[in-house]
Amino acid sequence: MCELLGMNCNVPTDIRFSFSGLVERGGRTGEHRDGWGISFYEGRGSRTFHDPRASIDSEIAELVRGHSVKSLNVICHIRKATNGRICLENTHPFTRELWGRSWTFAHNGKLKGVKRKPLSFYEPIGTTDSEHAFCWLLDQVRTRFPKPPRSPRPLIALVHELALELNELGTFNMLLCDAQHLYCFCSTHLTWLTRRAPFGEASLIDREMTVDFAKETTPKDIVTVIATHPLTHDEPWTIMERGSMVVFEDGVVVGG
Repeated sequence: MCELLGMNCNVPTDIRFSFSGLVERGGRTGEHRDGWGISFYEGRGSRTFHDPRASIDSEIAELVRGHSVKSLNVICHIRKATNGRICLENTHPFTRELWGRSWTFAHNGKLKGVKRKPLSFYEPIGTTDSEHAFCWLLDQVRTRFPKPPRSPRPLIALVHELALELNELGTFNMLLCDAQHLYCFCSTHLTWLTRRAPFGEASLIDREMTVDFAKETTPKDIVTVIATHPLTHDEPWTIMERGSMVVFEDGVVVGG
């Protein structure tokens, strides 16, 4: 199946270290050779790169890995196709507009029969079960909340309810961002890690690369990284329970 990577922070942060580890799993240390994509948020909008080629062979991935793009929220996905052909329109993450915000979604797993769920406003561009699930989920949010709720709590509760419903159709590991919160739902495998002062060194599992975050951060920085499987071997990753959801804002847990 696919692999996910997300980041949520209290200050704009560079994801190149974690991305460098994930890229290796797209054809070198992993079998996820069917495309990759990444979305960086700037305010309510997002900058997205897609490539249907394996990340390890992608010039676009090399561009992203070589240039610092700092963001408060990032979602990244490397694909092993299980539904839908290998092409640009089937490459995650997927993006739609709601309430004047850019919503971004990436999924790991397979959802049998999800295309029988009716759609009203949002329509898929590609043919994956993942994009159909995203369109259905946003349809439900849009119907329940024509305008954004004043408190995030009812929205968090609804997203968790919808994720559990989709999870009944198969495997639904999900990252979803509404430009403010990063929603992370675990069906089978999802882990997360928060880096904050005092910062130290970290080394990637998939390539020889070490960073001393004490030299790259300030004492006030809070950076949370979410991944299908841990990316470093010397940090305390939290393994999520199946069926659980955690929501981050400014690098800290605000719901789930």
